[in-house]
Amino acid sequence: MSTAESARRRAVGERSTKETQIAVEVDVDGNGTTDCSTGLPFFDHMLDQLGRHGGMDLTVRATGDLEIDAHHTVEDTGILVGSVLAEALGDKRGVRRFASIRVPLDEAVVEAVLDLSGRPYLHYEIDPPGQKILGDPPFDPQLMEEFWRALVTSAGITLHLTLVRGRNTHHVIEASVKAAARALRDAVRLEGTELPSTKGTL
Repeated sequence: MSTAESARRRAVGERSTKETQIAVEVDVDGNGTTDCSTGLPFFDHMLDQLGRHGGMDLTVRATGDLEIDAHHTVEDTGILVGSVLAEALGDKRGVRRFASIRVPLDEAVVEAVLDLSGRPYLHYEIDPPGQKILGDPPFDPQLMEEFWRALVTSAGITLHLTLVRGRNTHHVIEASVKAAARALRDAVRLEGTELPSTKGTL
C-alpha cells in the first residue's frame, strides 16, 4: 500500500439491533461514488446526495422494520454514518474545521453552518409543507431531522441547517442535504498538519 493510500481517511462499521441491521463504509478522500440501499428510495437518494456532494465515497446497506415505520432505519443509519465518519476523520489534524454555504434547488434555499467541533449540536430550522414525499413506500420528511440529529451526535459535529425559503418539500429536503454535504466537504478539507483548536483536541 502506498503512503497516499495508507493516509486515506476511510472506515467501515456495522450496527445490529432487534430493529435494524446496517453496514456503512466511508472514504472521506474518495470521489463521491455512492451505493446506498435502505428500502426507502427517497432516503437512498438523499444518502447518494450526501456522498456525491460531500466528495466522499459512501456505501450504506440497511434493512429494518419498515413494516412498522421508517424511523428506526433512518435514525440508526444516521448513528452509524456519523460514527464511521468520526472514525475516518481520526484526530482531525489539518482539517479546515469550519464551513458554511447556502445551496439552492429551484425555489428552495437552505443554509448550512458546520463545525467539526467534537461537540454534537443540531439546530434544525427546516419547515417544509409537511406532506410525505411520494415513493414506495412514501417518505416522511420529518425523519430527516432525526437522521441529522443521530449523525451529529455520533460524529461530534455542530450543524445548523436553516431554511431561507422554499415551498416544495422535495426541493427543501434535498437542498438541505446538499448544503450539509458541501459544508462537510469544505470542513474536512486538509490545509496543513496542525489541529485547529486551542484545546489541543477536537
